[in-house]
Amino acid sequence: MGIHLSPSIASCLTVALIVWLFRRDIREKPDISGALWLPLLWLVLGCSRPVSAWLNIFGLPVSGAASVEEGSPLDACFYFMLIIVGFFVLGKRQVRLSEVISNNGWLIVFLLYCFISIAWSDFPLVAFKRWIKILGHPIMALIVLTEPNPKQALTSLMKRCAYIVVPVSILFIKYYPELGRGFSPWGGAMNTGINTDKNMLGADLLILGYFFFWYLLQTRQTKRSTRRRNELWLIAGFLIGIWWLFSQAHSATSLTCLLVGILVVVFVGMRSINKNLIGTYMLAALVLLAVAEMGFGISGRFSESLGRGTGFTGRTGLWTALLGLHTNPIVGTGFESFWLGERPQQLEGIFFFIPNEAHNGYLETYLNLGSIGVLLMIGLFVATFWKIRLQLFRNFEMGRYRLGFLAAVVLYNWTEAGFRTVTPLWFVFYLIAMDYPRIGFATGQASVGVESADESRELVYAEGP
Repeated sequence: MGIHLSPSIASCLTVALIVWLFRRDIREKPDISGALWLPLLWLVLGCSRPVSAWLNIFGLPVSGAASVEEGSPLDACFYFMLIIVGFFVLGKRQVRLSEVISNNGWLIVFLLYCFISIAWSDFPLVAFKRWIKILGHPIMALIVLTEPNPKQALTSLMKRCAYIVVPVSILFIKYYPELGRGFSPWGGAMNTGINTDKNMLGADLLILGYFFFWYLLQTRQTKRSTRRRNELWLIAGFLIGIWWLFSQAHSATSLTCLLVGILVVVFVGMRSINKNLIGTYMLAALVLLAVAEMGFGISGRFSESLGRGTGFTGRTGLWTALLGLHTNPIVGTGFESFWLGERPQQLEGIFFFIPNEAHNGYLETYLNLGSIGVLLMIGLFVATFWKIRLQLFRNFEMGRYRLGFLAAVVLYNWTEAGFRTVTPLWFVFYLIAMDYPRIGFATGQASVGVESADESRELVYAEGP
């Protein structure tokens, strides 16, 4: 990344590269429909900045968020439009609500509880708007899952997202520091790339880095050909770009979770591993981590080894202060409502800034939804794991993609709040947590090896009965 160009030339080359990548992708004629542009736009916006921010960058000044409670009307309208169009696409595909519910019971219960919790929010209208917005996640996920070839749809979605996020992040950091760099609340300089926060950039890199490692495993095992060679070069280029961005973002949480996800993918792929015992392996790992944490404070030691100190860069102090606010321990403050109004002002003086997130997804859920919300989220994780465990015997490669990402997400939420409105991790979690319709396979035999080019082991779209 040591090439030095003028910002204008670098911008032109970046745009040319993005256009070339998209044209190359489209020329390959992947087995996907034009509707995939909707979840792509949804994901790219989640990985970057709101529409109003992009319009300001391109010289079209629009008013941003008037306040935390109100948000930006333009952004709200744009997200609502995407949701409506996505809903229309699902209607055209005759997606049945009964199938969605029967295949995703825990997820539906969690969403319903989020909706019910609006009733005790201090800002019910704001909470309702935010709840409507998160409905975009399952809608966009269902568009991907109901493509003729869901695996190809997922691959195209992630590759196309990377075509934008990675080059633009490099461009902003190197040539437009007013866009790609900033200062953290802790006072230090940070590189944000296409996003507005280094930790959010790290989440983008976690999603894309994990995908490209998994995709590398798929591509290496295909027959030797010009296309295979070109894909390997493409993967290598993006992995190098993602690694460089990690070195600039200094997001220890995302990098750690990426490595954990990769280790799970490799571990599950070992021939000596009994796939019937995956649940036992995962439970044993959790027990060992719990014992190590209680006995040796392993998380604090690991944080210190990464240069973050035993307090996770001040996070433990924040967690203590938040628990000291004594919100309702059973039902919380209502969906996405804790950080609204004057409540954050109670933290003033504890830090030299007023926080706007808990930096812990489970604590964030507790503050908003109480103990009931945390239990439902844990139930959702467990239900997702059991879906994945079954898929390991039917479509192994997709199963281990989902399993590794689930492990990364569970760990990520220990020091970051990954389940907030339109964050990209929240959306990708829906991609691995949802099933629709009931997965049909051309063969019922267990598959623990590598998928061949034969489509007999791919996910296929089939109408519900």
